Amino acid sequence: MNDLKIKKEKEMVLFMITLFCYKKHKTSASLCENCNSLLSYAYERIEHCPFMKTKTFCSNCKTHCYNPSMREKIKEVMAFSGPRMLLYHPLTALSHLIHSKILRR
Repeated sequence: MNDLKIKKEKEMVLFMITLFCYKKHKTSASLCENCNSLLSYAYERIEHCPFMKTKTFCSNCKTHCYNPSMREKIKEVMAFSGPRMLLYHPLTALSHLIHSKILRR
């Protein structure tokens, strides 16, 4: 279960960072150096998340494991890519919205 969850989370963060990099930094074949660095950092955080079994989304986590500069970068990516997920992954985006609203009550 954890391996599948990790795999899906990595796929989603890869998609969101790639979308951000493509649209904001005008890349095509690969990520720019900054986005690639952010992706590697995010993968490392996902791999070592102590709450992976029970967590839903990093934004709902009480413990933020990203250092402040990387947290700002990933927030920028999520703020940009999140709304666009409705176009690219509508079911995932809707599921995220529903779970986020339920969990924030």
